[in-house]
Amino acid sequence: MSDRDSRGDSAVGPDPRPASGSHIVYVLECADSSLYTGYTTDLERRIDEHNAGDGAKYTRGRTPVELRHHERYETRSSALSREYEIKQLSRAQKERLVGLDGE
Repeated sequence: MSDRDSRGDSAVGPDPRPASGSHIVYVLECADSSLYTGYTTDLERRIDEHNAGDGAKYTRGRTPVELRHHERYETRSSALSREYEIKQLSRAQKERLVGLDGE
């Protein structure tokens, strides 16, 4: 279900513990079943912010959110590049990435 490649480690599931100094790209499922992709260096804090209504404007009216996927990278640049890649995916491709496609 998750891919591992030279860009970084990939993980699916609810374990939001960030590695020290890591750059994390994450995908949330919102209460309305939409998917939100973001970047952070502290995943647990960021999810708490989203759920408190202090996160991105997109998620404020769509709480609670649930972590569906995250990937860790060594550099901010590589994480932001991956965030952009994920945001360009179709809904079906994102569902496959996060394991919501029933497979």
